[in-house]
Amino acid sequence: MRRRSLTSLARLGLSLAAASLILVPLAAQAPQSGRRAAQAGTWKAPRTADGQPDLQGVWANNSATPLERPKELEGRERLTPQEMARLKARAGALFNGAGDAAFGDEIFVAALSDREKYVADSFDKDTGNYNSFWLVDRDFDNRTSLIIDPPDGRVPPMLPQAEAKLQQFLVLGPGKADSHEDRPYSERCITFGFPDLLAGYNSYYQIAQSKDHVAIYTERIHDTRVIPLDGRPHVAQSVRLWNGDSRGRWEGDTLVVDTTNFSSKTNFRGSSENFHMVERFTRVTPDTVAYEVTVTDPTTWTKPWTFMIPLKKSSDKIYEYACHEGNTGMFGVLNGARVLEKAAKPSGQ
Repeated sequence: MRRRSLTSLARLGLSLAAASLILVPLAAQAPQSGRRAAQAGTWKAPRTADGQPDLQGVWANNSATPLERPKELEGRERLTPQEMARLKARAGALFNGAGDAAFGDEIFVAALSDREKYVADSFDKDTGNYNSFWLVDRDFDNRTSLIIDPPDGRVPPMLPQAEAKLQQFLVLGPGKADSHEDRPYSERCITFGFPDLLAGYNSYYQIAQSKDHVAIYTERIHDTRVIPLDGRPHVAQSVRLWNGDSRGRWEGDTLVVDTTNFSSKTNFRGSSENFHMVERFTRVTPDTVAYEVTVTDPTTWTKPWTFMIPLKKSSDKIYEYACHEGNTGMFGVLNGARVLEKAAKPSGQ
């Protein structure tokens, strides 16, 4: 993890901690992805020696924008500048290094609330998260959801059979610890999977390019995808992979990556082996890549949906994420489960 510094966000929060988040009505604006915004502008991405748009370097996902639009902001695509200032102030006050760390959408949701202290809503609820001091500051923009399609900023409904399968997993899966095979793939240091939505926790990517390949290296669990650009077809349908089979192409200044052939073990928010992902990487400013992802699974959701994450250029290096299957933490997880089982048994059994 990267140590969190007391930046302007935290200082702003400390000075304006008493400010309340008053939402000002704002007419909904038509969704516009970073890719389309770049096409409408005049800035042009630099080129590699091969003439391709240059995406190389380290890019960070520290976005605070939630995946789905909170119910409190229904119908609101964007916040006003005044609302943004209040939101940042609330976040700075709640996550100034003195309380629990927040992950995923929680930092935005917590800042939207009127709570005076943040206590972890998930991630180690029983023991509490480690201190927020150790996490990087998050990037705020005025959007109220990463999802840009559907326009309501919400994940489309799941099909009944997919919903039932997911609920069964939620009831039986995350807390089960009869064996190491019961534990999540990320906990077992296998993969965080793709697309990876976790922001602010070693969520850095390094992109390298050649004339006919692009390599995308992820800091967490050090997955590397080597993506051919030479027009070759996907592998046979009988071949199934943890992170799918990716093929890339250029559409103007946008790198388009089409990924199929996911394994039945793959699970992105309840998806199946029919999961299909199309990623679009567009460098829209010198320090921003608009990372737009459309996901489709006709056996999971009622329709495709799209989200966009602004990846920010970073001068940080990619660090070793010292995680390996069979890590010593697994012994504690399994032994702890046995202790809890023993404590739950009636006396004498």
